[in-house]
Amino acid sequence: MRKIEFQTIVDAAKELCARSASDLPADMERALAAARAREISPAGAEILDALLENARVARDEKRPICQDTGVAVFFIEKGAEAVVAGGTLTDAVNEGVRRGYEEAFLRKSIVRGPLDRVNTKDNTPAVIHLEEVPGDRISIRFMAKGGGCENMSRLAMLTPADGREGVIRFVVGAVDAAGANPCPPIVVGVGMGGTFEVAALLAKKSLFREIGSPNPDSALDSLEREILERINDLGIGPQGMGGAATALAVHVLSHPCHIASLPVAVNIECHAHRSAEVVL
Repeated sequence: MRKIEFQTIVDAAKELCARSASDLPADMERALAAARAREISPAGAEILDALLENARVARDEKRPICQDTGVAVFFIEKGAEAVVAGGTLTDAVNEGVRRGYEEAFLRKSIVRGPLDRVNTKDNTPAVIHLEEVPGDRISIRFMAKGGGCENMSRLAMLTPADGREGVIRFVVGAVDAAGANPCPPIVVGVGMGGTFEVAALLAKKSLFREIGSPNPDSALDSLEREILERINDLGIGPQGMGGAATALAVHVLSHPCHIASLPVAVNIECHAHRSAEVVL
């Protein structure tokens, strides 16, 4: 067994929160630059220029890319031979979020209950998805998920008869209904199969894939490309001002499901795609 100290996890979570707020991942910045090179709408091109400049200023001056510094979402893979010494993994992550958001002066956006709306004042609790895997390491993937794009999430329990075309119609329809609300250009995460909750989890998890990288499953890769083309044909464009760059990528994850079911979930990510990863 390999021991990983509680404080090591606290420090890692804190650093991920603080760094992600101001440093746009390189793959997202490349995708925005590529979209700018293709954009034929003058308004769309101007907005993409502003987004790229905003990302540069945020990185250089260590300021948040967006005022909405989001929900702290973690996908953690814990090796079966890794032991957290001095406390629980969940407590360590939440302590890291607390310190990261306070020390980096990030906006605290979490309320303790959906009805009483009392702010917890430190952006905790984090949303933590934990999976046990072989090995003795802990992989921590972090995403700061803003409210504007998260609120545009959708889930449908389609029937098997709806098939591939039904999936496409649902995903494209969700983006069309979202319009400018999720701050396009966006990345569209799609979860397909499993159960009600599995589809939603897959949709969010898919957003960690390198932006625009090919899906290793050829059938899903083809599906992604068709959905992306149809989304960009909508003409919503950057910040809803019209143009070709409504979405930068569509990422699909699938899972086996019941013979009577076809769950499909959509989780949209805005242009401020703040994510990072560390392996301990």
